[in-house]
Amino acid sequence: MNKKQAERMKNDKGFIAALDQSGGSTPTALRAYGIEKDKYNNEDEMFDLVHRMRTRIMTSPKFTSKHILAAILFEKTMDSKVKGQWTADYLWENKGIVPILKVDQGMEDESDGVQLMKPMTRLDELLDKANDRNIFGTKMRSVIKKANTEGIKKIVDQQFEYGKKIIEKGLVPILEPEVDINSSDKEESEKIMNEEILKNLDKLSKDEIVMFKLSIPTEDNLFEKIMNHPNVMRVVALSGGYSREESVEKLKRNPRLIASFSRALSEGLNVNQTDEEFNSYLENSIKDIYEASIV
Repeated sequence: MNKKQAERMKNDKGFIAALDQSGGSTPTALRAYGIEKDKYNNEDEMFDLVHRMRTRIMTSPKFTSKHILAAILFEKTMDSKVKGQWTADYLWENKGIVPILKVDQGMEDESDGVQLMKPMTRLDELLDKANDRNIFGTKMRSVIKKANTEGIKKIVDQQFEYGKKIIEKGLVPILEPEVDINSSDKEESEKIMNEEILKNLDKLSKDEIVMFKLSIPTEDNLFEKIMNHPNVMRVVALSGGYSREESVEKLKRNPRLIASFSRALSEGLNVNQTDEEFNSYLENSIKDIYEASIV
């Protein structure tokens, strides 16, 4: 673990930029950016276009460590370069922004009201590569759709199981058992999940440090005990499909919960904007999200 980066992640003000759209979500991200499917012919061209979009964001003069603590990257982004440097090195050495890598391989079909992560058959290989690329931590996502106690226990246990393997490799895992914001029993799901997380945290040794990325809770300050736990470096919130305005308003009601937004961060950005227009939109997004994250 890079101690300077760890201190920044634990103590500094700011939020995490989620730039980790993978194969399934990339077409949606590109469409929102003004690039339709007829503009690329295959996956390689699609990922080249999304890397250009991410590069434009990362190299913007408005994308700085003053407001942004870290950025979550997709594997292909980690393996690409920005201004001649590996992406993680560019972020840390030029921007002072901590690089984090998405490591999950997608999700299973829904069962017991949840979508578990698919088995991570490439995890060791990916973590070794992450260490070579100077990555600080990881992120992995699964989804809770219903307040099913058995299913939620499975999803939290799986997150911790993989989290321990990631810790063994010297990286800090972000555990992301997302609760679907459209769930009819979202509040009850969050309460069950909260208790399961606390049970698992109490089983960790003092050197096993984790972070969490969670949906903004229906009950304000629900995650306070998680945030105060000695094994937790930081708790961040995903926008989960809320607009930036909604996300920011909800986040402000949860002191110390900071943002890790994707769609809400890039909302309003367009490939056809001039650099001045693009940077202005990005600056407004960053300021809104930052202010909500330092409450």
